[in-house]
Formats: sequence, C-alpha cells, structure tokens
Amino acid sequence: MRTLFARWRRECVAALGEAREEIDALNVYPVPDADTGTNVYLTMEAATRAADEADDRGDPAAQVVRAFVDGALRGARGNSGVILSQLLRACVPALAVAAATTPVDPRDPAWGARLAEALDAAATAAWQAVGEPVEGTILTVARAAADGAASAGETALASAVLRAATTAAHEALARTPDQLERLRRAGVVDAGGRALTVVLDTTEWVLTGRRPPVAPRSRHVIPVPVPDNDLSPEGPSYEVMYLLDAADDQVPTLRAALAPLGDSLVVVGGDRLWNVHVHVDDVGAAIEAGIAAGRPYRIVVTHFAEQVAAAAAMHAPRGRVVLATAAGPGLAALFTQAGATVITPREGRRCSTADVLAAVRDSGADEVVVLPNDREVVTAAEAAARQAREDGLRVAVIPTRAQVEGLAALAVHEPGRGFDDDVVHMTGAAGHTRHGAVTIARGRAMTSAGPCEPGDALGVVDGDFRVVGSDVAETAQRVLDILLGGGGELVTVVTGADAPGGMAARLEAYVARDRPEVDVLVHEGGQERYPVFLAVE
Repeated sequence: MRTLFARWRRECVAALGEAREEIDALNVYPVPDADTGTNVYLTMEAATRAADEADDRGDPAAQVVRAFVDGALRGARGNSGVILSQLLRACVPALAVAAATTPVDPRDPAWGARLAEALDAAATAAWQAVGEPVEGTILTVARAAADGAASAGETALASAVLRAATTAAHEALARTPDQLERLRRAGVVDAGGRALTVVLDTTEWVLTGRRPPVAPRSRHVIPVPVPDNDLSPEGPSYEVMYLLDAADDQVPTLRAALAPLGDSLVVVGGDRLWNVHVHVDDVGAAIEAGIAAGRPYRIVVTHFAEQVAAAAAMHAPRGRVVLATAAGPGLAALFTQAGATVITPREGRRCSTADVLAAVRDSGADEVVVLPNDREVVTAAEAAARQAREDGLRVAVIPTRAQVEGLAALAVHEPGRGFDDDVVHMTGAAGHTRHGAVTIARGRAMTSAGPCEPGDALGVVDGDFRVVGSDVAETAQRVLDILLGGGGELVTVVTGADAPGGMAARLEAYVARDRPEVDVLVHEGGQERYPVFLAVE
C-alpha cells in the first residue's frame, strides 16, 4: 500500500503541474485572478511533501496518511485548494485503512464498493464545508463523480467504478458553463472542476493503467467573445485565510459569524486543526471571528486588486540573476563560477516550489532566470515563477531537464542583453544540447532497453533508458555513440561521486580516437546516483 500511495500522490503532483497553466487560464470564478491551477498544485505538493517526509522517517503507514491529509490542509491555497484538501481528508484515510488489510485490486468488486463510498463521503464533506455551495463548481464535479461511481452498481469491478466516476466528472465539467453565468460569458469551464478531473484521471491511470486521452485546451474553452469589463470581479475585495486551533464544537459558531461578512466561505478540517477561507471587505472582523473560536495562525490576506504597478513603483531596478539547481558540489561550483546563484533545498531533497520562490525573492533582483536542471523540478519552478510575477518580478523558467542543459544555457548568458533576448539565447542553447547519463540499477526491472539486474549500468538518453551494460565506462561510450549520431562539436563529461577511476580519461581517449573533430570538456560534478552526465552540443 505504501508504494502505491506514494506513486499516486507523486503522479497527482506531476499531472497537476502539467495542467497548471491551463487551469490558471480557466479561472474566472469566484474571482478572475488566474491562480486556481497554481493553488491546487501547491496544495497537492504540500500534502505529498508531508507524506514523503513521514515515509522517510519510517513512520507507520497510518501516520503517513495522516501527514498527507494534514499537509494538504496546512498547505491549502485558495478556494479550490481548500476544497480539494477536504475531499482528500474525507476519502484517503478510509481507503488507506482498507488497503492495510486487503491489497488494492482494480478487478475486485469489494474495492469498487469502497471507492464508490469514499467518493460519496468526499463529495458530501466538501458540500458541507462550503458556506453557500454553488452549482457549476468543483463541488458539482465532485458530486457527479460520486454519483457516477454509484451508478456502476454494487458488484462492479473497481476499474469500472473509476471509469464511471471519471466519465461522469468530465461530463459534469462540460456542463458547468450552463450553470454559472460568469463561466458562460467567459467561454470556459470551471477551473476547480477541471483540476478535480485531473486528479481523478490520474487516480484511474495509477490504479488501472488506463491513461486518459490528452484533451486539447480548446476542449475546455467555449469560443464565445467576452468584453473585458464582463470579467471585472464583483463582491469583496480581500481573501482571508488562516489555520485555526479550535475545538470542533466552536466551528458552527465560527461559520455563523463569518457568513454575513462576505462570500466563498469554506471551513475544513477536524481534531483541532482547521483551515478557514473567506472573501470579505472587513478583514479585521474575519480574523476576530477566528480569535473568538480559538487560535488563528498563519494568517494570509490577499487583496484582489492589481498590485503589480504599485510594487514596480516601490522598488528600483536591481538587475538580473540566474538561479540554478545543482545535483552535486562540483556542479554547484561550476554554476557559481559561471555567475549563477545555486538554489539550496532542504537536505537530501529536490527543490520544491517554496525553495525556488524563496530563492527568487531573496535574490534581490527584478529580473530572474531559473534553470531547474531536473525534470521533476521544472513544474515546481514554473509554479514559483507564477507567484513571483504577482510581486512584480520578471521571472523566466528555462525548462532545463538535465544538469548539462543548464550548463549549456549558462554558457551563453549575457546580462548586458535585454531580458527577453537573453532568455531566448539561453533557451536555444539548452534546446540544442543532447544529454545522457549512466546510473546503476538498484533492483531487477524491465527497462525500455531490456531487462536489468541489480548493479547493471543503465545508459540514459534524453530521459529514456537506451543501454544496459555491465561496465560504467563502456556503457557511457555507447551513450556517447547515440548522442553523437546526430553530429556535434563539443562533448561535456561531468563525473559523479561514484565514477570509476580513470573513466573520464577513457572517454576523452575514445572521442579523440573515433571523433577527432569533437572537443571534450571534463568536469567533476560530485553528483550522487549518476557516475557520469554527458552532453553533446
């Protein structure tokens, strides 16, 4: 169960990251601030990070699940993020309890019934958490998914239940413009509902192997022209959010005190941990209601009006910086020597959205270029950039998915150029770099290059396993052959902490003998898990 749960939550983060910009663009209700995709992604990321930390500590499975749902609650952002945290809180623990005694099996009717019950409980809890539920939102899609699951029947296989639930959710999403006038005028479906379909699609894929079809963005947009002033937000000016330490019996009184102050009221949680979200004009009254109920903390107040011009006027230009992640101390030194600032995550972890955002804000620059240099960090960097732009900063993320791509981009960085021109040149350099690596198999597995055994050398080309061998240096040579198959003028070799002695010299000699026209650069990267990174430009 632990392995399946870990895979599910991480795939959900990845899927929400890929859909983040699309969902942000759909966001016109309740406030057209274009951040629903970012908020839902950050909520799921916070939940996953909390669960991963509990897993790393070796906590019991039940505590990992508790860390996940509490992490979602503590990290929930925005209206849809708070509702998502309640959906997760209402269904994930119940499913985890069942999985502790009975393995999850998509062909098991008993699991079909459990999934249907969990989806129903989640939809009910979410509707009850919202002060004034509105049709045509994430709540509608959640209820449709639950009803669809129930319609599959009590004896349906779990796979059939999930298929019915996701189908019903997508159909409900398509109907949301008919239920909310603001969506109809904007020509879009509900952003929160779209985010929920991403989670449901991912759940079905992880449990059954059925990948959802790729939906073009036009599928979620209705081509109706909308005058700009039709999208002007109406109602309260501020979003107030805080965590609340309060007894459960104080929450009804809190809801009653907050309801007359504004709209979009959502109060979720339990066991003295609550997340409160409301849109108001009187910020003080909203906070005072929390004080009367218990102890509010981590209070966040957001003004919906445009703040970018004011922020730009308050801060004089402070230049441009390049931020980069580094997989080892040698690589960190290389990036620093080339003029970049290395982002330092929490020990032993990949950079999160919070890590990247903190680095952007701490840089003291008005123009920031981010080099993620890791496939799994690209989405986190893009989410951080979205938030930083709200502070008036110019932030560009060059989607470098490998350390060597980041080195190539940094090699053509020129601070004296205009920001856009610099980003174009760096992006071009990264894009023209073919990259590979060699890693060591940790267990028996089937790869796209064939079966491997523990200790085998695995050659990676552009993120895909292409070579299985027994010797690291020989495998690296075969990876170089593939990379140089499309030509090239420069090979970069970055050795890792576990690189065999003399390997770099062997690779240099190999290129000099077979490709004398190609230059070779060797760096000591010090990265873990990968004895060598390779690049061809």
